[in-house]
Amino acid sequence: MTDAPDTPRLATTFDEVEDALLSRWPETKLEPSLDRIRAFVELLGDPQAGYPVIHLTGTNGKTSTSRMIDTLLRALDLRTGRFTSPHVERMSERISIDGEPLTDEEFVDAFNDVAPYTHIVDNSQEHPLSFFETVVAMAYAAFADAPVDVAVVEVGMGGSWDATNVVDAAVAVVLPVAVDHAAYLGSTPADIAVEKSGIIKPGSIAVLAQQSPEVDEVLLERITEVGATAVREGLDFGVAARTPAVGGQMLSLQGLRARYDDVFLPLYGAHQAQNAAVALAAVEAFVGDQPLDEDVVRAAFAEVTSPGRLEIVRRSPTVVLDSAHNPHGAEALGAALEDSFTFNPLIGVVGVMADKDQEGLLAALEPHLAHVVCTQNSTERSLPAEQLAAVAREVFGEDRVSVTPDLGSAIEAAATLAEAGAAFGEGLGSGAVLVTGSVVTVGEARALLVRPTTPRGPR
Repeated sequence: MTDAPDTPRLATTFDEVEDALLSRWPETKLEPSLDRIRAFVELLGDPQAGYPVIHLTGTNGKTSTSRMIDTLLRALDLRTGRFTSPHVERMSERISIDGEPLTDEEFVDAFNDVAPYTHIVDNSQEHPLSFFETVVAMAYAAFADAPVDVAVVEVGMGGSWDATNVVDAAVAVVLPVAVDHAAYLGSTPADIAVEKSGIIKPGSIAVLAQQSPEVDEVLLERITEVGATAVREGLDFGVAARTPAVGGQMLSLQGLRARYDDVFLPLYGAHQAQNAAVALAAVEAFVGDQPLDEDVVRAAFAEVTSPGRLEIVRRSPTVVLDSAHNPHGAEALGAALEDSFTFNPLIGVVGVMADKDQEGLLAALEPHLAHVVCTQNSTERSLPAEQLAAVAREVFGEDRVSVTPDLGSAIEAAATLAEAGAAFGEGLGSGAVLVTGSVVTVGEARALLVRPTTPRGPR
């Protein structure tokens, strides 16, 4: 048996909770077993059984779509819990109630509610509880305590063996499936779809984003096997029309029950329009057979935010953050850049994790970047900037690549290049900086560039 952490003690500060959680098995490890999390939530009284759940999986788009679903549900006067991962800046972002992340005090309380039971599970299983399993249990218990009317839950990795998958979701959402986390989930989209299809439960409604034929085949086989109902983008719902607009895009969305026109979405790119269509269908599937009020839908989508997703955080020069971390995400990012922006030159600041497809990501970005500054984030998983640069030179050529390991300095170097303009044959003032490659890189950049907001008081 792996050694369990010391007997748990209650925390008094956010930092103590963070240290206690980070001392556990990291969330980047995946074991094909739900035994620990099942034992844990059973000790807690199965809080996840106390409210209906909309469960989301897919390779990209989960967090943005979760936020859209959450906003729509709250516009319908439902109290929501939302669990997403990974976080952009602070661990407490993972657990939200009524659209707001837990305060530091609430996060400490959520940890202390489950901490007395961790050692029981640690000592009864082959391995102690992981970081992710503990945070999932914290979320499920916090949602029950609130209490919420519905929880919107994003998987961490995969589906079948993900710690979130101890719920019987009323609605299962499968966003586009591509290759990522291949060491854990499989090397083909079809293999990965088998893992992700595990969130589709008997009697549920499965909301499927547009997929490749091999992924569709896997998902539909699972739906038939468990007696679920499928609704599919392009057949049952979808984006009827979209027009890029200042600050986002105007959409016409065909839902399951009605068409919703003149919907402003303050996010960029065709992929976010598709996420909006999926979110709308998921909420329609959840609430029943009646169309939603069109004004409510418009008001909800107009309020959607998704930090670190084509987010503009600075001007002069413009600095954009995007958490694309695999080729599929980088392709969507590139299409959105061409669709919605006219930055020239666009200078990339790229920092990636060592276990990701760096060459595929860089190849997807190459047509859109005049130059790339290779950097790294502060985690042990980060690929050293020099190693990333070696890959980048193969993709961009020697003269379009530079190396600045310190992230803050890399952003400054990129800003200088963007402002130069003339060096790339462009006028002054037209350049911009794109920080991308990893959620962690984007989170650390955001912490450097965005002034923190004043924490809200108790709920």
